[in-house]
Amino acid sequence: SVDEGRFLEKPPLSYIALIAKAILSSPANKLNLAAIYKYIEENFPFYRNKGRGWRNSVRHNLSLNDCFIKVGRCEDGKGNYWSIHPSNLNDFVHGDFRQHRRSR
Repeated sequence: SVDEGRFLEKPPLSYIALIAKAILSSPANKLNLAAIYKYIEENFPFYRNKGRGWRNSVRHNLSLNDCFIKVGRCEDGKGNYWSIHPSNLNDFVHGDFRQHRRSR
């Protein structure tokens, strides 16, 4: 059906936006990588059956974009929690997911 097709269309969001939405959905404003993947798959069904390639893009964006920061190791010692850099938080909360360079 048309609704089902729209349901499975690629969302018009960048990986930065997908990651930010996932992190902002957490009460603590931090998530580990597995929780970010889970949020994206649950809220954007397009990614459920797309193999694992998109996960590489998520990791790439977390590592290379200044708007995301590591905020400590997970309790199980496997990986880190990720959060949004404080200088980007207000923009992301208001839906502006454009990449902004932080001043160093």
